[in-house]
Amino acid sequence: MSQSEREKMLADLPYLANDPELQRMTIFAQNLFHTFNQTCPDEPERRQKIIRQLFGSIGRSFEIKPPFYCDYGCHIFADENLYINYDCIILDCNKVYLGNNVFLAPRVQIYTAYHPLDPAIRRSGLEMASPITIGDDVWIGGGTIICPGVSIGNNTTIGAGSIVTKDIPANVVAVGNPCRVIKNL
Repeated sequence: MSQSEREKMLADLPYLANDPELQRMTIFAQNLFHTFNQTCPDEPERRQKIIRQLFGSIGRSFEIKPPFYCDYGCHIFADENLYINYDCIILDCNKVYLGNNVFLAPRVQIYTAYHPLDPAIRRSGLEMASPITIGDDVWIGGGTIICPGVSIGNNTTIGAGSIVTKDIPANVVAVGNPCRVIKNL
């Protein structure tokens, strides 16, 4: 039996993002985050209800500041005490795991999606996506980009403006482009 495009996407296999099922899922997510992004500051309960519909799972305690954008939403799994500041983008073409007490500063970008290096294959519309895991008690500085397939260990701080292209261990401060460990905690 052949795999659906979504199954391929979640298995980090080449898939077609213009698949009708994936397009329906994207529109569903876009409608939810559009509504979320139009909420008033005095509507925290409404915001939480929308995010609970959007995410695959999320803990009881969280705050997400609009605007917020994602591809599907249902592939984002967050534990307790998540804080996402303004203008976050999560391209959740594969699973994104956010541990307990994760803090994302403004304009953090988390990208599971990537494209083939061969231009002919890229023109065919095939894409791939690798999961991202962010551990407990992690702080991601403003403007950071987290690339596909990366894991960030517990108790780690990523400095503002970093581009995280490889796994970062637990209990460190890491900064730069590419992001590298500068201090053990």
